[in-house]
Amino acid sequence: MKRHRIAVFPGDGIGPEIVREALKILDVVSKKTGASFEMKEGLVGGAAYDRFGIPLPEEAMQLALESDAVLLGAVGGPKWEPLEYGLRPERALLGLRSGLGLYANLRPVVVFEDLIDASPLKPDVIRGIDLMIVRELTGDAYFGKPRGVRIENGQRIGVNTMVYTEMEIRRIAKVAFDLARGRRKKLLSVDKANVLEMTEFWREVVTDVGRDYPDVELLHMYVDNCAMQLIRNPGQFDVIVTTNMFGDILSDEASMLTGSLGMLPSASRGEKTAMYEPSHGSAPDIAGKGVANPLATILSAAMMLRHSFDMPAEAALVEKAVRTVLREGFRTQDIRQQGSIVVGTAEIGDLVAERVRRLPL
Repeated sequence: MKRHRIAVFPGDGIGPEIVREALKILDVVSKKTGASFEMKEGLVGGAAYDRFGIPLPEEAMQLALESDAVLLGAVGGPKWEPLEYGLRPERALLGLRSGLGLYANLRPVVVFEDLIDASPLKPDVIRGIDLMIVRELTGDAYFGKPRGVRIENGQRIGVNTMVYTEMEIRRIAKVAFDLARGRRKKLLSVDKANVLEMTEFWREVVTDVGRDYPDVELLHMYVDNCAMQLIRNPGQFDVIVTTNMFGDILSDEASMLTGSLGMLPSASRGEKTAMYEPSHGSAPDIAGKGVANPLATILSAAMMLRHSFDMPAEAALVEKAVRTVLREGFRTQDIRQQGSIVVGTAEIGDLVAERVRRLPL
């Protein structure tokens, strides 16, 4: 069986704790199925700065480039906030995305029936929600030039440039159409074409790509309306594709449908290597206390099995194991409910691992 090479970057804060539980699950999958995972660990983020004086050492970047997939915990924390911008832990994320050519961020938003009361929205609004947000990662105002703050006509002005090439739009649109084709065959493209010429161009190119997918229903929506509809009627959505900035905002908004960022995995894909990480941050306030929720990281590992290693049955097994543990009433502190059994990071990882062992593949 093919050997799958995984670069493991635990990162900062709760990162090492939650990554440890995801690796525990991958080890069980390996023993159960015979799959071969070759895992090598490296330092990125604040942990790398403390050791090497930079957030993304050359050794870590090379390890990522030589791997089939990257599993990342989380980076950052107050300790490193006084650093100059280029040395902050978060620059490791941007460096990995750029160096690996990761242009498509996939963020599934699934409402678990047993956690439905954790959401601030009414149960009848969110029950059964299963949508995928596809965010372009390498363009828009985050990378466009000119950018920065300068003096002009005697006063300071700040400038960021929203920019996309046709190629960048086409490739992210293809990712979204392919995903929609394997789901419910509905794709929504989000823009602000009524006032932003760049996103009018976005709509034009996405529409053109859609001609190659006659079996997928394509709709367009302005970002402000989409933000409202995600709260009003999220069940109407299947796959949403949008720009870097709009995707950043909408995916965080959508996370609250589930009630906790601790349940949201994500994947960032390129042409070769993909990076998998939980959607939440490093939570330094609870680091080392053994109470962090590792389920988003475990579910990110399931995404790795599905999208990078072509192991959909094994991915579904891990996801079913998570659902089973939740159905049995086990919770970490962030998703605790009345009558639930509150357990720690390692304990809930052990519970999921045991269900992966016992459940049929």
